[in-house]
Amino acid sequence: MQKEEFLKRIETELKITKSSEHTIKTYIKFNRSLLDFCKKQPEDIQEQDVKNFLAENLSNKAASSNMVALAAVRYAFSTILKRDPSADIKRPKREKTIPTVLTKEEITNLIQSAGSRKSRLIISLLYGTGMRVSELTNLKTVDLSFDEKIGYIRKAKGKKDRLFNIPNHLLNSLRKIAEQAKEERKEHLFPGPKGKLSERNIQKIVKKAAKKAGINKSVHCHTLRHSFATHLLEQGENIRKIQELLGHENLSTTEIYTHISTEHLKKVKSPLDNL
Repeated sequence: MQKEEFLKRIETELKITKSSEHTIKTYIKFNRSLLDFCKKQPEDIQEQDVKNFLAENLSNKAASSNMVALAAVRYAFSTILKRDPSADIKRPKREKTIPTVLTKEEITNLIQSAGSRKSRLIISLLYGTGMRVSELTNLKTVDLSFDEKIGYIRKAKGKKDRLFNIPNHLLNSLRKIAEQAKEERKEHLFPGPKGKLSERNIQKIVKKAAKKAGINKSVHCHTLRHSFATHLLEQGENIRKIQELLGHENLSTTEIYTHISTEHLKKVKSPLDNL
């Protein structure tokens, strides 16, 4: 079987199972890279080929990258060729890294440093709701209920819908931009040349604002999501409610924020002060 036929069949299978665009793109990318690296037909790929590919291309990457690559190979070869050359390769342990979180002051500076009203609204919405950047790009005008002050995230990670609360601070601005999109017969809240604003463009908006604000941290769209969860925890919000708002399937995923919340630690009194 030729490489392109193999990759096309992988794409077809993933589409049938309703996999996300991100998963399809990622799985195709890793399998294409593997075949290009080995310069072999899919039927000829062996375990050592996969190991050589990982060692050469992903040895300096995070464990999660290796795990995704192995998952992509396993899915492709077991689904199309009914065998798995990665079956006996030991999976790396996932690193438990603490995510970057901005202070409330840094969030304020970030929003104020955004170049336009639309950019400020995008950053404010990411932080104010904790949604993922992919969820924001897919947000449609019909998903917003301004009377109830809620919105719906459709087919989020795990193929589950969930709701979010529209911050009072953003209510009027979102209403105006939604009305404008409807007048222009645009489906998405933030339309772009290809129907919706791309994730890359939004990442650029956040990175540019962070640089202008002089924030010396690695700031991405997901940093705003981490900050949202941490700040809710610090103001005393129930962790299970935060889990629902973030759309986490397991509470253990949400509990990472208990390790980075510092407000409760600041309240701990040193025994020295009691002497």
